[in-house]
Amino acid sequence: MTTKLERRQKIRYNIRKKIAGTAQKPRLSVFRSNVDIYAQLIDDDNGVTIAASSSREKDIAAQKVPKVTKSKLVGEAIARKAKDLGITTVVFDRGGNLYHGRVKNVAEGAREGGLQF
Repeated sequence: MTTKLERRQKIRYNIRKKIAGTAQKPRLSVFRSNVDIYAQLIDDDNGVTIAASSSREKDIAAQKVPKVTKSKLVGEAIARKAKDLGITTVVFDRGGNLYHGRVKNVAEGAREGGLQF
């Protein structure tokens, strides 16, 4: 019997086979823990993280708002960092999580920040 974490990891591996980012169109990877949410722009061709943002950053963590709202702020922050690097389009990787709640708010925040996917 597989645990919930093992099942989630299998889903992630299958997603990685299908989704890949490049330097011009990186992968926007979202990781959701029970408390925080993390977003990274990843160039899979070179295996490097181009930019990252999380709900643990000082300006986001200082705000006393619900986790869903912080997720939207993380999306806007990663979009700002991407714009500074000249990136306008990304491939969205929800990390095996459902496109709902905090993961959805990261995507909406990134779209409002100007990213296209």
